[in-house]
Amino acid sequence: MSTSSTAPILPAALAPLAPPTLHDSGADAAPGGIVVHSCTTLGATLVVSLRGEIDHFSAAPLRALLASAADDGYTGLVLDASRVTFADSGFLALLEWWPRHGRRLRLANRSRAVKRLLHAAGAVTPPAQAVSPTAQATS
Repeated sequence: MSTSSTAPILPAALAPLAPPTLHDSGADAAPGGIVVHSCTTLGATLVVSLRGEIDHFSAAPLRALLASAADDGYTGLVLDASRVTFADSGFLALLEWWPRHGRRLRLANRSRAVKRLLHAAGAVTPPAQAVSPTAQATS
């Protein structure tokens, strides 16, 4: 003989409360992120002033903005990075992506964090250490 019941095993007053469900996106939960402080145009050039922290995850809105600008025919980009407090390879990826297909990029007013990133990536050689290939061959 089998009987079925829809009644809970424990009355509601005795049932333990379920712990809150937490979702971890895998991203750093620290406050911050990149903010487009201002965005203007000069002909076919987009001038963007950035503020805050830029990493792989926080760069997504900026990537979307730049992709839209490229689709709209903008061929020049000036990035004012004076207010960037942190930058990692996500920012480098943006800097490498924009100049494709003949677009021009100018990185203006580099903050300390941006200078440190570019130096670590080998994108900037200090003027005192810059040696032309012909000077090395004659030494």
